[in-house]
Amino acid sequence: MLPRLVTSVPGPESRKLAKLLRRHESRNITFVSPGFPVFWEKAAGANVWDVDGNRFLDLTSSFGVATAGHTPRWAWQAFSRQAKLLYHGMGDVHPTAAKAQLCRELSRITFEKWGAGAAKVILGCSGSDAVEAALKTSFLATKKQGFIAFRGAYHGLSYGTLNIIGRMDFRNPFRQQLRDLAKLVPFPTSLEALPALEKEMRAQASGKEIGAILVEPVQGRGGEVFPPVGFLKMLRCVADDLGLLLIFDEIYTGFFRTGSFFACEREKVVPDLICLAKALASGYPISACVGRAKILDYWPESDGEALHTSTFLGNPLGCALALEALRLWQEKDIPARVLTAENHWRKALAPLENLKGVREVRGRGLLWGIELVDSKGCPDGCRAGQTVEASLAHGLILLSGSEGRNVISLSPPLVLTEKEISAAGKILHLILSRHAR
Repeated sequence: MLPRLVTSVPGPESRKLAKLLRRHESRNITFVSPGFPVFWEKAAGANVWDVDGNRFLDLTSSFGVATAGHTPRWAWQAFSRQAKLLYHGMGDVHPTAAKAQLCRELSRITFEKWGAGAAKVILGCSGSDAVEAALKTSFLATKKQGFIAFRGAYHGLSYGTLNIIGRMDFRNPFRQQLRDLAKLVPFPTSLEALPALEKEMRAQASGKEIGAILVEPVQGRGGEVFPPVGFLKMLRCVADDLGLLLIFDEIYTGFFRTGSFFACEREKVVPDLICLAKALASGYPISACVGRAKILDYWPESDGEALHTSTFLGNPLGCALALEALRLWQEKDIPARVLTAENHWRKALAPLENLKGVREVRGRGLLWGIELVDSKGCPDGCRAGQTVEASLAHGLILLSGSEGRNVISLSPPLVLTEKEISAAGKILHLILSRHAR
């Protein structure tokens, strides 16, 4: 179904719920304005309906989670089958078969597929969980507390990840409670930037405190930033030369978000640890830190009390849904479908490049960014926010990204049709043209 002009957004029920939320939720969580937000009631495929009956096209996949679309039949069937048997267990004491099977499958689709032998896994509930497991694993394996990370990088907002995040807007309010565990270096956007970056990284790692490099192969919340080909190979070379671990955060980029099963496969670079979440279970909160067995074996054998666990680790519902999602992502036609969608998006967004204030339209696969700047060439976060609100009134759900909040971020689901993609591009062109004037 195509988006349609929505005449009342937010509608009366959404406005009523917004007032209720403002009374009882921390005011820092949900942004509320006269034109934002709407309250979701149901979703299917790429479509979302709010409590007032308005229908929208979701161009975010709900933070990149619903890459396969919302509430697909296979997902709720798997959920129903598992819920009838068991919907909570004792993941680190008395696990389920699904947990063991998921760990086995995660090893098979990563390090075994890459020819690096069997892998081992630490499951979690969120992307932050997966990254924190990687941070702890790095310390146990290297006995070094520091990391090389990248400016603009987003790895979650827990206290562990705030110590190494490249987004100062999230880090600065809590700086007094944090440690500077990361040496931040620029995230490259051109091949010419790689020699200077490599020199800086080698200099930063010359001390005794750096144990690993942590990187998103493509920056997502940093503004859909795509590095040049050769970047990941350079990182692998630096890590090998200096005895560092190489950790890929593929929480956002995994499962065909950037065109390949994992973004690192584009350069055929194998990390030491890889962090996964979001589309892993197509909507259920579960994550994984997957790594070379010899590195995960730096964790001590359990003596009956795990050093890193949580109440919901290995939740049977999450494991069952993840196993079904992994079957979907391994279907033979998925790469071709993603490539077709990429071509449709490239065509639909190309006219935006000629609009005033649009510095760049960039993307690959199912991840696209429209960078907006003002007349002086500075990040125009205000215009990006206005575009997100205006798009909602035209039936499109969007987000803005980057530290300057000036990039219109699209992480659409695979199930959008060519006609829907074309219509979305025309609506964005209309809105950005009006705002330019």
